[in-house]
Amino acid sequence: MTLDQLAAAFLDRTLPRNQWSHVAHLSVGAWHVHGFGADEAIARLRTGIRALNDRHGTANTPTGGYHETITIAYVRIIEQFLARFEPEIPLAQRVSCLTAGPVSEKAFLLRFWSRDLLMSPAARATWVAPDLAPLVLPPDAIPGAPADAAIATPGST
Repeated sequence: MTLDQLAAAFLDRTLPRNQWSHVAHLSVGAWHVHGFGADEAIARLRTGIRALNDRHGTANTPTGGYHETITIAYVRIIEQFLARFEPEIPLAQRVSCLTAGPVSEKAFLLRFWSRDLLMSPAARATWVAPDLAPLVLPPDAIPGAPADAAIATPGST
């Protein structure tokens, strides 16, 4: 399935539950950030994830389903990640790097939040700022970038 097909299946709520993986979340998130910018991506993902959860029969509760802090955190990290690439690098290539690197590790956000805070009902319901480190893309976040990819350096864009 291409990135555009994955996004379309997400948007029309036909993405099967067994394909709504962590990598799919990140890929759909990157597609939204690229297409709409981070703030609009957050709004659209908030609505879309809740709707897809409803379609799958996954309840959005204080202990399960949609998670506001995780969604916002990944959108902000993805925004920083995508900005590291020159604009001519195809989105699919950037998403491949994203999903092959440390950002795709399920414990990635624990670099910034303690588990107890991140998994709290408050963090699930609303944005809760990190308690361990600022939410800044770490230097090791793009190890899968091809050697010939044009990676933007700070101040070069």
